[in-house]
Amino acid sequence: MLTKAAVTYGKGEPFKIDTITIDDPKDGEVLVRIKAVGICHTDLIVRDQYYPVPLPAVLGHEGAGVVEKVGNGVTSVKPGDHVVLSFSSCGECTQCLSGNPYACQKFFELNFSGKMKDGTCRLHKDHQDIANFFGQSSFSQYAVASERNVVKVPKDVPLEILGPLGCGIQTGSGAVLNKLKPEEGSSIVIFGCGSVGLSALMAAKVANCTTIIAVDLQDNRLQLAKELGATHTINPKNSNVVEEIKAITGGEGVNYSVETTSIPAVLRQAVDCLATLGKAAVIGAPPVGTEVSLDVNTILFERSLTGVLLGSGVPQLFIPKLIDLYKKGKFPFDKLIKFYTLEEINQASEDSEKGITIKPVLKVS
Repeated sequence: MLTKAAVTYGKGEPFKIDTITIDDPKDGEVLVRIKAVGICHTDLIVRDQYYPVPLPAVLGHEGAGVVEKVGNGVTSVKPGDHVVLSFSSCGECTQCLSGNPYACQKFFELNFSGKMKDGTCRLHKDHQDIANFFGQSSFSQYAVASERNVVKVPKDVPLEILGPLGCGIQTGSGAVLNKLKPEEGSSIVIFGCGSVGLSALMAAKVANCTTIIAVDLQDNRLQLAKELGATHTINPKNSNVVEEIKAITGGEGVNYSVETTSIPAVLRQAVDCLATLGKAAVIGAPPVGTEVSLDVNTILFERSLTGVLLGSGVPQLFIPKLIDLYKKGKFPFDKLIKFYTLEEINQASEDSEKGITIKPVLKVS
């Protein structure tokens, strides 16, 4: 069948709205009519080829829509179900079988190689394959995804807002709730108040952290951070970040930190501001090969640093929990969203990169 999609034809080129062909779902796959899709930092760095996904490609990996058709063997969803699309995992490796699909041993192959699990593409233009992305390619009216990508969601929540739960929002919130697991009454600092950082901040409030510090260069984002639960805000243009964090915490430093900016110097700050026994989680995705320096003596005093992939959670379990928190008024992630049309994808991308929009969401159909 034909579908309208935003295609990336060359490195750094603007997205082009084009009509392409999409195959029917194969065994274990689902065809979804996309209602809306978030734009994520990862889409943009792939467009610019910091991650070498084959081009041409249809990017997009925060899709939300309605199931149109299912392939043989699909049991978790049926036509008419509302779904969010998340990342691909094999379901067969040691990590998947241990309940850690975000650490799938075939993660890069399934999400960044441009092929589906069987090694073929579902998208084509003039008899040429167009690469799939994250096993979904949701910058499109229709997407074919593996059943393992698909998360069934309730119909009493607006489907248009749910797509970002598939990546950015579950990544930030999961870094706090699934990886760091802060104790009630503990302290935490969030570096970067984009959609991932603010999701981490809202999760810190859910976890009942009592000192929640937000760090960002843009005062408007810091103001939103206050509205979402930050007890303190810091603009690095105005102060020494590590010294101010220690002053806020009585000289001790914070129990936890989350780094979302992809800037090595900021990651260093995220470690240096920790109290003894403190833990830092790094989410920001810089270009491959980026290095950071740390003072070993800082680490020796029982401080730790960990990476976080997709919120360290199982999407089919974690995303419904986030929706439940939203319905109870405890996780207002919709405050991060600004809507655009699919045809406005380049403007939405530019607004995101300039910090004008925190989480652009494209309405597709």
